[in-house]
Amino acid sequence: MSAFSQELIGRSGYLNEGFADVYDRYRPSPPGQVLDILTVVAGVERTSLVVDLGCGTGLATRAWAEHGREVVGVEPNPRMLERARAATDQPNVSYVEAYGADTSLPAGRADLVTSFQSFHWMEPQPVLAEASRILRDGGVFAACDYDVPPFVEPEVDAAFAALMQTRREARQRLSASAGAANWPKDRHLDEIRASGRFRHTRELVAHGWRETDAERMIGLAASIGGHQDLLNEHAPEVGDAFERLRKTANRVLGDRTWRQLLCYRIRVGIK
Repeated sequence: MSAFSQELIGRSGYLNEGFADVYDRYRPSPPGQVLDILTVVAGVERTSLVVDLGCGTGLATRAWAEHGREVVGVEPNPRMLERARAATDQPNVSYVEAYGADTSLPAGRADLVTSFQSFHWMEPQPVLAEASRILRDGGVFAACDYDVPPFVEPEVDAAFAALMQTRREARQRLSASAGAANWPKDRHLDEIRASGRFRHTRELVAHGWRETDAERMIGLAASIGGHQDLLNEHAPEVGDAFERLRKTANRVLGDRTWRQLLCYRIRVGIK
């Protein structure tokens, strides 16, 4: 169990009442193109076992259900896990309440161990050791992250990016670190290589689409946790930036449905 992960979860706001519902409603599920790429990299037509670490509310876990025989989501946050179980009706999907470094799952069985938008919450080397343990020979670990914000329209994109920059500056000023401040996403491949547990490593890219609107863009921004109470109290500029995004999204997107582009960066290690 990682003290790093425990501390971040406790401070993130992800345990707050109702947050898991917002997360599950507004965060994107991975597009099929990403799952197809990972299946090819694993060298199978249909997966036998996928283990999804840091699965949150099960958005990626459920997406794997049609691509393989068995899917196991691993998540230490009980509120997120409760929402995942409530949202899942596929009989081949199950969940384990555990940290990524200590899943207690059997060794050498998984075709894929994935971490969608969550590896930066984990201490990399213990988690990579556990991933290697539960992977079969030739199996694949994949840390998958989409760019934030996903692209929908230039003015909305700029307002969303401004909010994220304001949050980063407020965190730095308040010494309130986020997961990616300790283990940046652009270093994931370096960590996979440094583990020495994978015979081949590289970064892949993919994209997919989903439909969005003003409400979903605002909800996506609200689903990005991280010391929200602290930011609201000590960094009013964050709330101001959020309101600017809300007004921009409502004005520009209106009541239309728009296509949103999701750009994924996939860092893989093949055992």
